[in-house]
Amino acid sequence: MTTETHTPATPYGTPEAPRVAVRGEARLEVDPEIAGIAITISARGTDRRTALEDLTRRNATALDLVKTYGEAVEKLETGAFSINPELTRRGRGEHIRAYHGRVRLTVELTDFTALGELTTRLSDLELTRVDGPWWALRPTSPVYAQARTAAVREAVVRAREYAEALGTHLVALLELADDGSENTSMDTSYPVAAGYGGMMRGAAAPEAAPALDLEPQRQTVHAHVNARFTMAPPQL
Repeated sequence: MTTETHTPATPYGTPEAPRVAVRGEARLEVDPEIAGIAITISARGTDRRTALEDLTRRNATALDLVKTYGEAVEKLETGAFSINPELTRRGRGEHIRAYHGRVRLTVELTDFTALGELTTRLSDLELTRVDGPWWALRPTSPVYAQARTAAVREAVVRAREYAEALGTHLVALLELADDGSENTSMDTSYPVAAGYGGMMRGAAAPEAAPALDLEPQRQTVHAHVNARFTMAPPQL
């Protein structure tokens, strides 16, 4: 009966096959691919039906306006909806003074010229608030692959420099660990770009405001890899 013996691997290599461990990093700054805005539409009425009808009408107006921009709009979604009573104390009890309705839309666009125009036109609507823009890359953007590739190349160059400093060369790759990549410039804090529109029901529509001139925020993408190589034994 024979017993096999396995020599445990050492993370530090051996004199015959020394190892070098390095970290490769890459940082790319690129233009954003999409921009988003958040639209909050409000309504107030003395009874629930009036508030709901006004909210439905204003929501339809905003949706129709956004849809006129066609392919410039990549995503249009309805988020939170609410309608709730405003209570007031009268005598010994509480009574409903009014009803408040609110619906929230989110829009993502790829045409940043259209973004400035749409933002201005939306903020001209009744009781409509526009927050944004925030800038981002698509999750499938090729920029992430470019950053990872650059990080791997940087790791190889760094390991080769260490080997050459010892008068030797790299032999084989043992491990390549991806630390992930991240976009550090994506802004999702919804800064206010325009406030509530001042046009109330029954008032004459004001002259159209000029489109906002919006400068896209550059996006920074980081990628990191850890790599281990073996080297030919150096002559020390």
